[in-house]
Amino acid sequence: MTTKEDFIIDAVITWVDGNDPKHRQKVERYIEDKNSLNSKSVRMRYDQVNEIEFTVKSILKYAKFVRNIFIVTDNQIPSFLEDIETAQQKYPNVFIIDHKTIFKGFHHYLPTFNSLSIESLLYKIPNISEHFLYFNDDFFLANKSKSTDFFMQGAPVLRATWKRYHENIWHKKLKSFFKKITNNKKVTYSHSKGFQKAAKLLNFKKYIFFDHNPTPLRKSVIESYFERNPTVLEENIKHRFRHPNQFVCHSLSNHLEIKNDTFTLKKDNQLVYFQSYKKPLLWIELKLATIKKDKNKLFLCMQSLDQCPEKKLKYIKDWLHKKYD
Repeated sequence: MTTKEDFIIDAVITWVDGNDPKHRQKVERYIEDKNSLNSKSVRMRYDQVNEIEFTVKSILKYAKFVRNIFIVTDNQIPSFLEDIETAQQKYPNVFIIDHKTIFKGFHHYLPTFNSLSIESLLYKIPNISEHFLYFNDDFFLANKSKSTDFFMQGAPVLRATWKRYHENIWHKKLKSFFKKITNNKKVTYSHSKGFQKAAKLLNFKKYIFFDHNPTPLRKSVIESYFERNPTVLEENIKHRFRHPNQFVCHSLSNHLEIKNDTFTLKKDNQLVYFQSYKKPLLWIELKLATIKKDKNKLFLCMQSLDQCPEKKLKYIKDWLHKKYD
């Protein structure tokens, strides 16, 4: 293990502009239920309000130790990077990585609209560092961070809690029983099950559930596992849309680190988290104010900002501009 904290760390962000008509047309060619494209659950995964700009700016401002930022996407460029000359001057260490690059050898599974498939191949980004941080495009750094907030002596810091598998929880078992007796055979993907499937691959009796934080990963851990288990990788990347059989790759990586005893477990998630915007604007204001008051709050996640009412969204975007510009 590395004993110093001066190793290189990169950051990776997965992003899609679901508002792009070309992207929507591409999805329509492959999705079976065309009507589902307008459903809230689907739109939440694909739609955006350019929050990735603030994700990038938050890393540049509050994680000075990060070398390069890679944005993984499908033949798209975020609007704040569209002016190439300006982007090269303002963001010289921000790079766009197309799906075709990381799916080399697996191009027959493209196009993909499945974050689980994409996440499984992030370790194939050319020149990515051994240690890297994985961000969703609705994750932001909230205050100044250090490399040791993510890696201690080269090993990842996992902000997570141990949980029982769903089949070992009485109310989950009861729900499953009622589905059987009502002949409801529909099986859908859930993120917690994606975490559980990763743990089960490694024969864990429980699993750790991760909060909505940037995830510290080591390239060699993921790469060596998939080199030994190539069919596991291919089974996980072949689905163009989320599938109940898939696992979350960063959950697999983190359970591998636990199995190897190369990790630090931290119970404090240091997170300010927004999932719904139904509460009054005052509540949003007060919650955001905690970031300034409490420097221990390192992370901010604002899920589904595209679902936020216009007045509240304007306040949030103004806050993001003041915070990161």
